[in-house]
Amino acid sequence: MTWNGEELDVDAYLARIGYEGEAKPDLETLRALHRAHVASIPFENLEIMLGRPVLLDLAALQDKMVRRRRGGYCYEQNLLFAAVLERFGFSVKGLGARVRAGASSTRPTSHMLLSVEADGEQWHCDVGFGGDGLLEPIPMREGVDVRQGEWRFGIVGEDEGVRVLRTEHADGWFDLYAYTMDRRLPVDYVVMNHYTSTHPKSPFIRRPVLQQAAPDVRRRLVGAQLTLTRPDGSTDERDVPVSELRETLVREFGIELGDDDFAELIRAHYAGA
Repeated sequence: MTWNGEELDVDAYLARIGYEGEAKPDLETLRALHRAHVASIPFENLEIMLGRPVLLDLAALQDKMVRRRRGGYCYEQNLLFAAVLERFGFSVKGLGARVRAGASSTRPTSHMLLSVEADGEQWHCDVGFGGDGLLEPIPMREGVDVRQGEWRFGIVGEDEGVRVLRTEHADGWFDLYAYTMDRRLPVDYVVMNHYTSTHPKSPFIRRPVLQQAAPDVRRRLVGAQLTLTRPDGSTDERDVPVSELRETLVREFGIELGDDDFAELIRAHYAGA
């Protein structure tokens, strides 16, 4: 199996995301699993902040995100999800994307997403993009325009087979990332992960980043700033003092760090705050 789905602890994963329905390789199951995963497992880069490598083998992913109930970033989340889908009989293809998200220059291919076949069609799946990400799959074709909860998403085509996932902001469409249909294998994500977790220009090595999307609000903690964004463009922003950080991680993102890890996070990234 490409994604090592045979190594998955199915019952533990389903309990982690609160899924109780039948699991079979159809669109209804795909949508339900995607939505439950996004709702339960937040985007976060805290392993990097704690000075540890980001491990991508399935045993490590299950230990972190399932057993210890932590989150992860795109490779961790989508590799786990790919293993889940493969185990349930879906055909899963890994893809790579260049994140745009307001960038003024071309970024490297450093994001992972999935193409999944269900009910005779290819579906764009991505449980690892964070606050602006999809809640559930959308058809993987140009011209798609869908609503998920209060959010609107679309896919447009560009030259050379490039497709762009975008979301609607209060001031218009906002490009999230651009991708092609070139297949990526697990070993490709090892290389991408090394860049994302260690390169000086990576946005994920400088400060804690936690994100989660819900039907009516997007939550983001970058450094000490917590932002809640609603579909009408309104935001609530505030700085989180160190005295409230641990409670905020639990309340907003469901992340409970052990005493040693929390102390190290404060020492390394919030000292003097």
